Formats: sequence, structure tokens, C-alpha cells
Amino acid sequence: MAIVNTVNECITGACKKLVAVGGKVEEIITIGITNQRESTVVWDRNSGQPLVNAIIWLDNRTTSTVEELLETIPNNARNINYLRPLCGLPLSPYFSGVKLRWLRDNVPVVSQAMEKGTAMFGTIDTWLMYNLTGGKDCGVHKTDVTNASRTMLMNIETLQWDANLLKFFGLPKTILPEICSSSEFYGSIAQGVLQGIGITSVLGDQQAALVGQQCLAKGQAKATYGTGCFLLYNTGPSIVHSTHGLLTTVGYQLGRKAVPFYALEGSVSIAGAAFNWLRDNMNLIQNSGQVETMASTVDNSLDVYFVPAFNGLYAPYWNQDARGVICGLSEETTSEHIVRATLEAVCFQVRDILDSMHKDCKIPLAKLMVDGGMTVNNLFLQLQSDLVGIQVLRAKIAETTALGAAMAAYKAVENRYQMEAPLSKSGPREAIKPSISATDRNLRYQKWKMAIDRSLNWETSTLPQGEREAFDGA
Repeated sequence: MAIVNTVNECITGACKKLVAVGGKVEEIITIGITNQRESTVVWDRNSGQPLVNAIIWLDNRTTSTVEELLETIPNNARNINYLRPLCGLPLSPYFSGVKLRWLRDNVPVVSQAMEKGTAMFGTIDTWLMYNLTGGKDCGVHKTDVTNASRTMLMNIETLQWDANLLKFFGLPKTILPEICSSSEFYGSIAQGVLQGIGITSVLGDQQAALVGQQCLAKGQAKATYGTGCFLLYNTGPSIVHSTHGLLTTVGYQLGRKAVPFYALEGSVSIAGAAFNWLRDNMNLIQNSGQVETMASTVDNSLDVYFVPAFNGLYAPYWNQDARGVICGLSEETTSEHIVRATLEAVCFQVRDILDSMHKDCKIPLAKLMVDGGMTVNNLFLQLQSDLVGIQVLRAKIAETTALGAAMAAYKAVENRYQMEAPLSKSGPREAIKPSISATDRNLRYQKWKMAIDRSLNWETSTLPQGEREAFDGA
């Protein structure tokens, strides 16, 4: 409910700002929604009220559920990729289907509602749309293909809920929303300042950024840097099943009859969130605005490498037992070196994913489109270009997720309106080019891989028997 209330406040506030700069609310012709994916909400069909707090995408409480599901895979295979051919995703605490199963197993009111047929499920887009279009009285229960592709419950080829996947997770189809394209009429706002205006697009946030960055052709890729970092590589109408740790996902479907475009995705769970940790837990910085200044006072990280695996590693490792490590500390290490190493950690994780994309698609990227809050940091973008060895192109609008949702929303109604200029028209982008040698780049990447090795399987690691006895004896 806090999310719904915040969205309503933002709608009112944005409309007031529109009027303040000389616009009119009446000029708004349509609405698009872009949202945090995987985050899971379950509510009551009769009251419209949530049955339990939302479980957000980063929540790791579902690790135990993954372990239980792995035990059900035939032949004791415990293969996290068992469902990939159907849904494109590995078994991970990350995805909505696992969160739903955890709720079924651990929250009695949810399991009872599922049995009675009164439970409704949605990712954040579905929950918002349901409330904005009237809630329990007349709210629509829909989602789009991009969000549905992150549940582990949708068949990646048919773009419909899959009976075999539902059976594997033990979930009823009655809780699921209708799957629609990313650009069509969903319903109208029921009340408030935007009453009567249609919602005509829904895109998961990373797919919205793919559209907003205009990576609409096969072979184009973008990276969005926020709390986490997400790289999407457009594979066109073809489904590419990764063999190097990436996710197969729906990129977008811009119209009910339009051909769906797919993407390979690499997900980094901790990017900007690492700086929150430096601020809140370690008191190394007071605010994010200090990061570039502090990191610029030293020429390098002094061979310090930071793997911020606070809740495991996502792509391409998919190791939920990894934990954070800082390697290479010496007497000369300062807080500035650690801040710079944190910037480099994001860059190295992007290199991990780009290498996997190259292996899967056989075509190396020549440039990378970037957006998101971290891209205001000029040093960070130079480090990113240096450590991946390709041009980095900064979007003129940092928050391209909103732009992508707007573009998809307009696409659904463009036959009724004529804009003065194409919404997707973009000017020249700022290009940042590599400034270090390939030798230097690869040596530093080797050290990064050494740090990764030290972070893996930390939660389950124990000393070998002989070493443990020697330790106990000492």
C-alpha cells in the first residue's frame, strides 16, 4: 500500500509541476508504467488488500525454497538450469515463481487464499495497474510479456503461462494475471487528476531502458546502473539460450500483433547499492556526490579489489553462497582506494557479462549504451570504458526507463495523434573511449577473477577435515 500511495502522490506532484512550467494536464494523452521486476505482491480478490508485505527482487529469504525445489528435480540432478528450456531462467531466489512458492509454504493466509481461489498475484506493474484502474471494484488484472518472462511461470516461446512450470512450483493458475503485449490498451485511470486517461504500455524497468536507449535492432546492447546493474543485448525475434550464465528474456513486444523481440540479460545485484554500504555501514563517504571526488584523488586502486557479493553473485556465476570480499589491502590503502575499487567492481562485473554475451552471440560489441544514476559520474564511465575496452555512449536522459515507457505508450495510440517530432528522435551521444592498453586491462581483469574465486561458496565453505583437526588442536 505504501507503493500505491507513493505513486498517487507522484502523479499529483508531477501534474502540479507540469502546470507550473506552463503545461496542461489535459495535454497528457496516455500513461505508461515501468516497474521493478520480480518483486512479488499477493492480495485478496474480494477486499483488494495485500495478504502480506511484498517480497522485493533482492530478498534472499527464498534461498531455502530453491534448495527444496532442487531436491525435486529428477535423478537427483539438482540442476539449476532444469527449467531454462521452458522459461529461459535458472532456479534462483531472484525470480517471482520462487517467491510465490515461499509465500505459499510460509504464510498460511496466502496458502489458504490460493486454495479458496481468492488470491491474486502480480509483479509491481500488475499491482499498480489494478489499483489505478479501480481496485476491487473494477481494477484490471494484467501484466506484459517482459514482466511475465521474469516469473519462471511463462513459456518463453508461447508467451503464455505454462502448465508444466505451474506444476513444478505447485501454484494455481487462478492467481495469475492476463499476459498482454508491452504496448496496447490495458485500462483507464479510475480517479484522481488523471481520471479517464488510458494506460497503454507496461515494461519491466530494464526492458523499458532498452526501448528508451533505442536498442531496437538485433546486436544492440545497453547497461543501466542503479541499485544493481543490468545489461540487455537485443537478439531480435530469435530466442538465444545462453550457455554462459546469462538469462533469456523478452525484450519487448510493441503491439498485440507485433513480433516479440528477445534479449540476453546479465544481472548484477550490487552496483550503486555498494556505495550505500560504504556510506551507511562503513562511514567511508557521507553521500554519493563525494564518490567521484574521492576516487579521483588517487591514480589507481593500489591493487585493491572489492567483490560486493552481499547476497550472492548473479550473472554469470549464479552462486547464491558467494559473499563480499576485499582483497589486496596493504598499509598504504586508504578510504579513497576502497572507493575507487568499488567503482571498478561495477566495471569488472560488466566485463564478466560482456564476455559471456560475446561467447553466446559470437559477435563482440563495439559500443555500449549506458544510462542510470551512476552515469553522472565521469570517472566511473572512463573506468568502464577502460576496463571493458570499448566505447561507452552516455544517454542524454539518464533515466531512460521512463522514456521507454512513454515511447511504448505513445506507440499504442500514435494513429490517433500526430506529434511535432518523432518521440524516439535522439541527438548525438557523448562517447567515452578506452585510455589504457589491452595488456593493462587484462592483467587487472585477471586479478578481479582471483578475487571472485575467493568470494565463491563462502556460505557453505568449511575447512577440509585434516585442516580442521589441526586448527582444533592448535
